[in-house]
Amino acid sequence: MEPFAHHSLLDVEGLTRSDVERILDTAEAFLQVSRRPVRKVPTLRGKTVINLFYEASTRTRTSFELAGKRLSADVINMSVSASSVKKGETLQDTCRTLQAMHPDVIVIRHGSSGAPSYVASKIGCSVINAGDGMHAHPTQALLDAFTIRRAKGTLDNLVVAIVGDISHSRVARSNAHLLKLFGCEVRLVGPRTLLPAAVDSLGVRVFDRLEDGLEGADVVMVLRIQRERLEGALLP
Repeated sequence: MEPFAHHSLLDVEGLTRSDVERILDTAEAFLQVSRRPVRKVPTLRGKTVINLFYEASTRTRTSFELAGKRLSADVINMSVSASSVKKGETLQDTCRTLQAMHPDVIVIRHGSSGAPSYVASKIGCSVINAGDGMHAHPTQALLDAFTIRRAKGTLDNLVVAIVGDISHSRVARSNAHLLKLFGCEVRLVGPRTLLPAAVDSLGVRVFDRLEDGLEGADVVMVLRIQRERLEGALLP
């Protein structure tokens, strides 16, 4: 098998359909590991993974920690609240500190859009974007695609409705870009006050009535209201 073409995973927009299929097929193979009596394989033995989360997270951080350990990596969870960030350390300084430790992978979640790309430009190891601001969440989109494929048997030409707070959702953006690689009709459903201004540029269909948006859908994704990002946005 040829090496994967990407050093880091920063956004789904840089992935091809073939890239996505390879990731999903690999995930399918590793799924069996979690069903064994001994849930561990040596794939990442000798590698160091740092989970660097600037935003609160339960499922994502725990999932990355568990995955790293089941692949035999040395996993370090860096608590930003207990780090020098609380004393004013900049992201650039943090990058320099981590670079000196020679990690193999940094998994980062950050409240500012573009932060993972910035880290990738300053550090030599692979960087995985676990969510940046309202920009992108590629690993969530890949997980959603994996779930859909297992449930429907295919990703091709499905009608997928994404419902809720679209404007503040990095998940909606990443899913829209990924699903279009498979010819899906992506529908964004929500009140106009929770739809982004440039929504038409995503190549999706937009609905402000729930009934219309769900009619004929093969898959429905429901997003929560992101109150921490609303900043006075109008709720109907």
